[in-house]
Amino acid sequence: MEVEYDVVVVGSGPAGLSAAAEVLRRGFRRVLVVDENPLPGGQLFKQIHKFFGSKEHYAGVRGFRIGEVLLNEVEKLGGTILLRTSVIGASYEGEIKALWLSNPERGVGKVRTRKVIVATGAKENVIAFPGWTLPGVMGAGAVQTLVNIYRVLPGRRVLMVGSGNVGLIVSYQLLQAGAEVVAVVEILPKIGGWAVHAAKILRMGVPIMLSTTIKEVRGKEWVEKAVVWHVGRDGKPVAGSEVEFDVDLVCLAVGLSPNVELTRLLGCEHIYLRALGGWTPLHDERMETSLKGVYVCGDVAGVEEASVAIEEGKLAGIGASCELLSREEFNTLVEESWRRLDELRSGPFGEPRKEAKRLILREFKRRVRDKRIGE
Repeated sequence: MEVEYDVVVVGSGPAGLSAAAEVLRRGFRRVLVVDENPLPGGQLFKQIHKFFGSKEHYAGVRGFRIGEVLLNEVEKLGGTILLRTSVIGASYEGEIKALWLSNPERGVGKVRTRKVIVATGAKENVIAFPGWTLPGVMGAGAVQTLVNIYRVLPGRRVLMVGSGNVGLIVSYQLLQAGAEVVAVVEILPKIGGWAVHAAKILRMGVPIMLSTTIKEVRGKEWVEKAVVWHVGRDGKPVAGSEVEFDVDLVCLAVGLSPNVELTRLLGCEHIYLRALGGWTPLHDERMETSLKGVYVCGDVAGVEEASVAIEEGKLAGIGASCELLSREEFNTLVEESWRRLDELRSGPFGEPRKEAKRLILREFKRRVRDKRIGE
């Protein structure tokens, strides 16, 4: 049986929920949000720390509370949220897009829609080393899910690999949950995340070992020991610099990549930008991709912070609602959203991402000019 919707949002994280709320607020009524997870909210419900930034982006509010606000707003506005539902197929037929959905209770079904907003987030990167397949080597996001959602502590003595914001925040949350973080190792000569997050774990006695990376993990049936070693200026490990830790959990926080499987399946054009995590869908100022009626927002459009994801979700929702708005109102809303995004991307961490986003817009316009998009 086929079901028709005005807008289908794939992903119920901060970007997806913000986009769904925006299109509902602008006048669309048949709006469906689908997510493969058993709980909505994406990363927000794992984030127990308070957000930074401005009041309009929930500064001082804990992540899971923001998730509750966005979820309640979508439900109050009349949106439909379908969980434990995967998109297993998609076709682009111009004005109409078809998605095939799979749900354990409902089986496989097809939905048709005029607009698709892809908010599928990001996936964790991993690194390979001897012993990396042993039980007890996990991604930081998986650890955060176990601890903050399911209240399961996957290890008592932890080595964290990576000092970006994810590594620092998850280290602090592991400490709060009762684990001992023996060290945070960082291959670069400087801490990758914000100083405020690093200061929290440093005050609690956790060493951050710079220019250091993991060499190997040892254990018979699960992780028992981890060996790290120093990295020289040439990027090569220094023999004889090994340090061994007794641990039962090695947590990998080595970056994220945009989850672009659906945009690839639909046939959107992509561009590789290291500052945004890798291959990213090309899009214009209103977050519309090279395919008319297909929009992206959040980490799938380039890995950034949750506040950016929320704002990009609003922008994608505005873009998808363009026919319901006057030209003047639409242009004003888009300009205001980009102003807020530029503010969120200010500072040493945000500037490379701001430039990468501007590069996406320039490349999109170039391909339109060369008639590679919009033919």
